[in-house]
Amino acid sequence: MRIDIVTKEFPPEIYGGAGVHVAELSRVLASHVDLRVHAFGAPRDADYHGASVTSYQTPETLASANAAVQTLGTDVGMLSGFDGTDLIHTHTWYANMAGHLGSLLYDIPHVLSAHSLEPLRPWKAEQLGGGYRLSSWAEATAYDSAAGIIAVSEGMRRDIIKAYPGVDPEKLHVVHNGIDTTIWTPQHDVDALEKRGIDPHRETVAFVGRVTRQKGVPYLLRAARLLDSSVQLVLCLGAADTPELAAEVNALLDELRSQRDGVFVIEGMVPRAEITQVLSQATVFACPSIYEPLGIVNLEAMACGTAVVASATGGIPEVVEDGATGMLVPLDQVDDGSGTPLDEEQFVADFAAALTEVLSDPEHAQQMGERGRVRAQEYFSWESIAEKTVNVYQTVLGQDR
Repeated sequence: MRIDIVTKEFPPEIYGGAGVHVAELSRVLASHVDLRVHAFGAPRDADYHGASVTSYQTPETLASANAAVQTLGTDVGMLSGFDGTDLIHTHTWYANMAGHLGSLLYDIPHVLSAHSLEPLRPWKAEQLGGGYRLSSWAEATAYDSAAGIIAVSEGMRRDIIKAYPGVDPEKLHVVHNGIDTTIWTPQHDVDALEKRGIDPHRETVAFVGRVTRQKGVPYLLRAARLLDSSVQLVLCLGAADTPELAAEVNALLDELRSQRDGVFVIEGMVPRAEITQVLSQATVFACPSIYEPLGIVNLEAMACGTAVVASATGGIPEVVEDGATGMLVPLDQVDDGSGTPLDEEQFVADFAAALTEVLSDPEHAQQMGERGRVRAQEYFSWESIAEKTVNVYQTVLGQDR
C-alpha cells in the first residue's frame, strides 16, 4: 500500500504541534506502508527513516503574492508527484487542497488529519487578512469532499461536526497525537538553565509555545501577578502572530517584571535538549490555551515527569487527568468561535489558584508528574498511533472499492 503524506512542516522545518505529529508519525509509519512525504520548504534529505521525501518551494511567479495564494500555488505544484499512489493523507489547511485536487485528478481517496480548524481560529484574520478567507475556503472544500477525516481527539471530532455540519460523521475517526517518551524524558542536567540565570531549585512555572491567541499567553501573564513572589516563571516563546499581540504580551511582561524577579523569556527556536531541561526542572507546566485540539506540549511536559495545569478545553481533558497528572481549569467560552472566556477575570483567577495549589505542595506535584509520564507511555505511543492510522487507511480504501 502506497501512501503519500502532504505537510507544511517537516524536519528540519518544524514550528508547531502538527509538524511534530507528521514527523513522528512518518518515522513509524514507514515500516508499515510505502510512504512518500511531500513537504513545503527548502530541499532536505530524500530519505527519512525509510520514507521518501520530496520538497516543494513557492513558485517564483508567486513570490510577491499573498501567503495563502503562495500556499495554493505550492499545492498545485505537488500534483504530479501523486501519480501511482493509493491514498493521499494531508495535514492542516496548507496541504488540504493538494490532497483534494490530487483526489480528483487521480480518482483516489483523500484522508486529512484535523489538527485545528480555521472557523475556530478567527484571530488568524488579523494575521492573514483576505488570505484567511482563502484558507477557510480551502479547508471547508477539503473537509466536505474527503474520504476520511482523522480527528486528533474526541473534542476535535465534536468541533468538526459543529464547524462543518455537512460532513458525514461516519467519515470521522479519532486517532490521538502521540509522544516519543525515549526523547521526551526527565532530565537531571541543569546547565542550560544556569547559563540563563534560571534557578533550578526554585519553585517554577514553565510555558512553551507560540505567541498566538489560541495559546492564551496574556492570561498566564495576568495569572502570574497572583502567584507568590517566590515563584519563578520561565517562558519559551515563539514569534508573535501579529505586532499588536507582541505589544500586548511585552507590556504584560514589563509590568510583571516591575513587580517581581524571576521572570525569564527564552525566545525563538529552542533546542529540544534545553526544552526538556526547562520542562523537567519546572514544578508545574502551564497551558492556558483557549483552543487546543489535543495539545502535544502537555504530553511533552508529562513525558518529562512534570505536573500540568491546563484549560479544560478541546482535547486537553483527554490528555491531562484532572487530580492525577495535573489540574484542569474550568473554561466557559463565548460561543462565537473565538474561544474567549465568558469571564476573563474569573478564568485568570481560577488558573492562578490551580497553579498555586500545585506549587504549594511540591511533593504532590512530583507524584502528579510521575503519573503523567506513565500515562504518556501507556496511552500515547507512536507505534500504536501508526497502527490505528493504517487501520483508517484500510477502512477508507475498502469503502472506496
